[in-house]
Amino acid sequence: MTTVLIADDQPMQRLGFRMLLESQDDMTVVDEAGSGTEAVRLADRHHPDVVLMDIRMPGLDGIEATRRIAATGSRTRILIVTTFDLDEYAYEGLRAGASGFLVKDAQPEELLTGIRSVASGDAVVSPKLTHRLLTTYLRPVPAPAAPTPLPSPKDDPRLAPLTDREREILTVVGQGWTNTEIATRFHLAESTVKTHITRILAKTSSRDRIQAVILAYDTGLVTPAA
Repeated sequence: MTTVLIADDQPMQRLGFRMLLESQDDMTVVDEAGSGTEAVRLADRHHPDVVLMDIRMPGLDGIEATRRIAATGSRTRILIVTTFDLDEYAYEGLRAGASGFLVKDAQPEELLTGIRSVASGDAVVSPKLTHRLLTTYLRPVPAPAAPTPLPSPKDDPRLAPLTDREREILTVVGQGWTNTEIATRFHLAESTVKTHITRILAKTSSRDRIQAVILAYDTGLVTPAA
């Protein structure tokens, strides 16, 4: 049974989510929060598998609430459910530790699939969509008059535990490759690719694939498209 906490400041939205989730045999709603502060408190009380987190809420917003819940190191996964599609709010939610995001006009089955995926440790956002999002928002700063080179990935201590093959795979994960594409490129079984990715997540303390993609950009393994 997947336990879910709903965090949204609109009562009708919470009711709609609750009715949908409780129609499923494998899901139960443990509580509802109308603000980010309440979401943090209830997540600490219930330790749900998944928090459905709105972004714009009064007081503490969903991004900061996500950051605080993720910082506890709990098993709770956070799925951002936003009115907006690809924007800086959704990106900052992923940065804060969310395992993915959906827009509120998604089909009910998309939401249910997203919750199940997040609960199982997967990311909801597809690899290619993640790549476009990060390319747009990871380094949105204008080039300085005298640009300084980015540090070499070889010097970043976060990558030190990885083998050469794991670095290669992290690089193409950051470029938006699927497991099938990685398996074909490196002549590996998909199960082997999954094992490599599991080890990458463990060695880099990444919560999920999305956080690994962010790491690939932060360390310079992957650079945004011009």
